[in-house]
Amino acid sequence: MSKAIEKRQQKEKQLLLEQLRKTPIIQIACEKAGIGRATYYRWRNEDKEFAQEADKALTEGSLLINDMAESQLLSSIKDKNMTAIIFWLKHHHKAYTDRLEISTVKQEEPLTTEQEKLIQKALTILNENNEPVNS
Repeated sequence: MSKAIEKRQQKEKQLLLEQLRKTPIIQIACEKAGIGRATYYRWRNEDKEFAQEADKALTEGSLLINDMAESQLLSSIKDKNMTAIIFWLKHHHKAYTDRLEISTVKQEEPLTTEQEKLIQKALTILNENNEPVNS
């Protein structure tokens, strides 16, 4: 490969990496950089350093989008958007999270028939196929 082609290709790779940091969607970044997807994947296969840099750029771009999304979420909360408020609380406040607590208790007395039935019913509900679980 000639020096001119190599220099141009390095410049194109850097432009693409910049686009991936801004928009971590390969198709869109390639379009903005004027580079075909096939070229991007060829570069990844042929140049391991470029592949690492591209992965890093995609991660940085995803973090940027996450920051923007969180900013929009906070704006929606300030605007009293109930869906945004619920989302935030479910994911950031212990009292509002969906959770299943499992604790173990030393059982000294045998379970009653009613307790055994309740446990069997709970296990059946938890089973993905809704098939009875033998205990």
